[in-house]
Amino acid sequence: MGQENKTQTWVSEFILLGLSSDPETQIFLFVLVLTMYLVTLVGNILILLLIRLDSRFHNPMYFFLSVLSFVDLCYANSFAPQMLALQLSGQKSIPFYSCVFQLYISLALGGSEFFLLGAMAYDRYVAVCHPLHYRVIMHGGLCLGLAAGCLAAGFMNSLMETIITFQLPLCHNVINHFACETLAVLRLACVDISFNKVMVAISGFLVIMLPCFLVLFSYGRIVTAILQIRSAQGRSKAFGTCASHLTVVCMCFGATIFTYLGPRSGSSVEMEKIVALFYALVAPMLNPLIYSLRNKEVIAAFQKVLEKFRDKE
Repeated sequence: MGQENKTQTWVSEFILLGLSSDPETQIFLFVLVLTMYLVTLVGNILILLLIRLDSRFHNPMYFFLSVLSFVDLCYANSFAPQMLALQLSGQKSIPFYSCVFQLYISLALGGSEFFLLGAMAYDRYVAVCHPLHYRVIMHGGLCLGLAAGCLAAGFMNSLMETIITFQLPLCHNVINHFACETLAVLRLACVDISFNKVMVAISGFLVIMLPCFLVLFSYGRIVTAILQIRSAQGRSKAFGTCASHLTVVCMCFGATIFTYLGPRSGSSVEMEKIVALFYALVAPMLNPLIYSLRNKEVIAAFQKVLEKFRDKE
């Protein structure tokens, strides 16, 4: 009977413990999160505007970058406003269906981003290894299809994981996290979650490791092709076209693999919060900076826009 009562327990809202209960630390975190959120918004919106307005960026590489920036914007908005509201008001509760929606959207966008990074690696492979046929291979239809497929795969995987997560009976409603996140919600279950752990592992393999293998394969071929270039200037130019993407790949895949596939320890819950915060806000904030600061074309476009504003003044 006890087990049945637990199974029939209905949770109308969740309590998010957040990153810290110390008032001074909460003020610091509010300022930090707000700053990162604003930089994320400005950086990604500028990237989208530049790619849209400058014809030099109307090519497959920047098309995928614009999709990545859009996903980063949506991903940051799925976390940051709620985090700021909770820190500002002190109200830690979140309605049940809002929690479900947040988990679904964050998983969908996160998964889509990994698939996009895989597609971008393929784009770089074609650009470096088949430069003469690049425009023919990476035509508009293929780029749109790859982007749509990445988003569809991310949202389908998220739907499956969200359904099996919230079908579990819950013992309580206190989530030791700053947001509704899969592992944090699973810890609330009052039944055996072995099946869910297996499904999370399978989901992690499909969403994280498969794109990772594609990235490794693509860059393996890219490195082989670059080493065959005789001139040092040619090798430097070829590597320069991939450096920004490779930096983002290492940052995103490394953080997530550590969170979901890394070893567990007594402090793993707190470490998961830190890594999740990094992926939710730091990565979307750094992506446009990495792609712009390491790209002379983007820097030149920024300077051109600034000169136009100065001329108007």
